[in-house]
Amino acid sequence: MPTLTRLYVKTSLAYLVAALWLALVMALAQATTLSRLLTAVGPVYFHLFLVGWVTQLIMGIVFWMFPKYSRERPRGSERLAYATYGLLNAGLLLRAVGEPMRTVSPAALWGWLLVASALLQWLAGAGFVANTWGRVKER
Repeated sequence: MPTLTRLYVKTSLAYLVAALWLALVMALAQATTLSRLLTAVGPVYFHLFLVGWVTQLIMGIVFWMFPKYSRERPRGSERLAYATYGLLNAGLLLRAVGEPMRTVSPAALWGWLLVASALLQWLAGAGFVANTWGRVKER
């Protein structure tokens, strides 16, 4: 298994645990009178679960298991693949901070943090597609 795939899979498992922990926190927030910050983690839970766990797990397995791109570069560009990993996680972490802060404080900074988060995640998606497209071929 390639190093990047192991990194993706282990990171995705960490995000799964974090998402499930947030689900517990949200349940506690509904059962008690916790602060607005704790009730604002719904979108963070969704992103940690879907982008952090599901999407990263898929990306890591695709990097490993899809047909070879070429004999010289079997998995496409390793640099682009690592950049995709970094962009995706940077965007996800910015969202995890910006989303609840935007709910608690309507300062423009938090809105722009969410824009930066979305841009980083979009760049990660575009990089993943660019690096994977040539590997999707007929036998």
